Amino acid sequence: MLKSGDVILSKVQFTDTFEVKTRPAVILFEEFDNVVVAGITSNLKMEGIPLTKKEGAVKDSVIKLNYIFTISKSMISKVLFHLNSKKKYEIFKELTKKLNVLNN
Repeated sequence: MLKSGDVILSKVQFTDTFEVKTRPAVILFEEFDNVVVAGITSNLKMEGIPLTKKEGAVKDSVIKLNYIFTISKSMISKVLFHLNSKKKYEIFKELTKKLNVLNN
């Protein structure tokens, strides 16, 4: 069963190409077999929330909250690990900041 905070491997189609690649992502939530995720990159120059090898990542990485998309549950290859509560709260805080613009 998938949970918010699971770091997964998933097939992802990039917006600038028709190419589909397997990439890591963190699950934000799931509804009706649709899974909303935030992409993860090992490019440490990208903006986002740091994710370290110590926390479970294969390489030091960045959770990109500017790269959120919906995938089908069937596109998920496997669950890699689960984020700790502190990291999940960091994501919540940053997403809340970004969504607060809707209040204006």
